[in-house]
Amino acid sequence: MTVALMAIALTSNAQEQPKKWYDNFKFSGYGMLQYQAQDKEGGKSNTFNLRLARFILDGKIGDFDWRAQIQGTNVKGPGEPTVQLVDLYAEWRKLPEFKVKAGQFKRAFTFENPTHPITQGWYSYANVINALSGFGDRTGEKSSGGRDIGLQVQGDLFPNADGRRLLHYQIGVYNGEGINAKDKDNRKDFIGGLWVMPIQGVRVGAFGWTGTRGEMASTYTEYNALTDQVEKKTTTIYSAKKNRYALSAEYDKDEYTFRAEYIHSQGLGSNLDLGNKADGWYVFGIVPVIKSKLHAKARYQTYRDNKEWSRAKTMYEVGANYYFTKSLQLNVEYARVNDRTIANPDKHNYNFVDVELDFRF
Repeated sequence: MTVALMAIALTSNAQEQPKKWYDNFKFSGYGMLQYQAQDKEGGKSNTFNLRLARFILDGKIGDFDWRAQIQGTNVKGPGEPTVQLVDLYAEWRKLPEFKVKAGQFKRAFTFENPTHPITQGWYSYANVINALSGFGDRTGEKSSGGRDIGLQVQGDLFPNADGRRLLHYQIGVYNGEGINAKDKDNRKDFIGGLWVMPIQGVRVGAFGWTGTRGEMASTYTEYNALTDQVEKKTTTIYSAKKNRYALSAEYDKDEYTFRAEYIHSQGLGSNLDLGNKADGWYVFGIVPVIKSKLHAKARYQTYRDNKEWSRAKTMYEVGANYYFTKSLQLNVEYARVNDRTIANPDKHNYNFVDVELDFRF
């Protein structure tokens, strides 16, 4: 009896002990190792590459979640590594209908932008996402991984009988300059998204984005009558406008993922010769061949950097993802590329191969 009472007392004392700071603290990360080859005319390559490494700190303070994430990548190319802070934010999450996030984080634009680079499933985000969602942006903004500094509110509304919520909204205000950068023109970017979830696994939504980039170094070509040559000129555009919208649809359930998005952009880019419009789209499917072990995939995508077919880059991609464990996977991909931005029309088509080993810890 005495032993039992002592055990109860010890258990009670243990339960009453306050949590240590490290009980709400988590360290994680991942790495992505890459091999790529292509036979593009004038740009043949065959190389191993370190796509990126990320180290993540997550924590919780009361009703707030916070994250700090550092990235190392060859964003400028092999041999020119870049280490930078990509995420630093806190989010108040007490109410599912109304959450508030402040700091540096993913812009509220498109379904694909916030997708994890590994679970996204491909050698890269779609070209239109890279160009028009704040990665290596059309405006010449440095690679920001779809992020910016700002404030965002979001929430999920209208739970059904099963408790699953049917409508999601998100609205954000940002500097408009990308990561680790102050606002250069004191004008903000406003981005919003709204989607419905009528059945489990399905999302259908739309997004809008309006704003400016404070200073945009731009190039253009000009005929020099004195030298009888076409020359490249440079200029800086202040408060370069960005007006964009996206239409999105997705099914993601039981290891089946299908997604399609269209993005349209109006506003000058860093290459003034391309005019003030661009657009693009993609559609893909990833399906299980062996559940939790082997997935097959196919993607079709097009990006037009001046909204004309004469500048379209289209990729037809097929591949597979093999999961050794939940934390280690091998991705293989082949693409046939039709790139009309190449001057020689006989060289528009080429082959592209990507192999990646991705791991988490």
